[in-house]
Amino acid sequence: MPSIFQRHPRYSLFTGFVLLATFLLLASQHAPPPGFSGAGGPVADPFLKNRLATSERIYQKLLTDRKGLIKKFGPTPDKISLFPPDVEPWPPYTVWDFFPAAFNCPHEIERIGALGDGGKWVCGLSRVQHKPDCVVYSIGINHESSFEAGILSRTSGCQIWGYDFSVQKFGPEISSTMGHRAHFKPWGLAGVNAHGPNDENKMYTLASLMQLNGHTHIDILKIDIEGWEFETLSALLKTYVDAGQPLPFGQLQLEIHIWSKNFAQYLQWWEMLEDAGLRPFWTEPNLVYQNYNKGGTSDLAEYSFLNIKGANEFIGTAPRSVRHGPRD
Repeated sequence: MPSIFQRHPRYSLFTGFVLLATFLLLASQHAPPPGFSGAGGPVADPFLKNRLATSERIYQKLLTDRKGLIKKFGPTPDKISLFPPDVEPWPPYTVWDFFPAAFNCPHEIERIGALGDGGKWVCGLSRVQHKPDCVVYSIGINHESSFEAGILSRTSGCQIWGYDFSVQKFGPEISSTMGHRAHFKPWGLAGVNAHGPNDENKMYTLASLMQLNGHTHIDILKIDIEGWEFETLSALLKTYVDAGQPLPFGQLQLEIHIWSKNFAQYLQWWEMLEDAGLRPFWTEPNLVYQNYNKGGTSDLAEYSFLNIKGANEFIGTAPRSVRHGPRD
């Protein structure tokens, strides 16, 4: 007697389809995460270079547009108000309109950490998801560590070094199971070292912290230091730019507090970031701050930057982050 498959060929096709679908499903469940090889590093991306080049062309157009906007409302930077007064002719801009996040991250973008205050937008976390020597620095904790906890829970090899002289430890979001990958010191980040016996708050440059920890590269750097970012980053960038070296980190999550600046000062500082290779791929105003500062201007904004110079996991392949074991 002919089998059912001989009498009904469609059954053969259907059975073959089911078997193939089952095989593909099982294979996908055991495949490495997107963007990663079995060795723990990102797989080769033949189109990454082209995507970065396209993003840079778009960003260069923005620089021309910014000059045009300054000329229109200035016509020079010293004539631009950060927040124009509510009087005629009511210029349709604020300072933040001159500095949009116009660079396209070439990977996935997602918010890591809490909604509201605390979370940060990250470009391509998958690129370091299984990197064995992934290094993250978090400067400015303030009892809230959802960002740091999110990084630790989403990665297998990342370790975090946190610094904040105003608190004594990470926030409660860092669980005991994560503790071995989280290292905290009650120190601050500054443009110069000041951690002698007579210094109440111990301040370190980024280079000094990296040397103490045995690091040569930081994958993700988060900074929230309540207005001191201008002085600190100016000194940091100058050190590397003057030496002709790329910045030692792959991306930067930064809260900007524009309280004491005028437009010309801010423009000069921002252009220094751009010259060093930093490109903003995400921004949002700090509306939590604004909600409690209703009588004032929108002085705080969150920015996330990608470093397009040198070598890092987000634009290619990074050098090893660890020169030797961390020092406690």
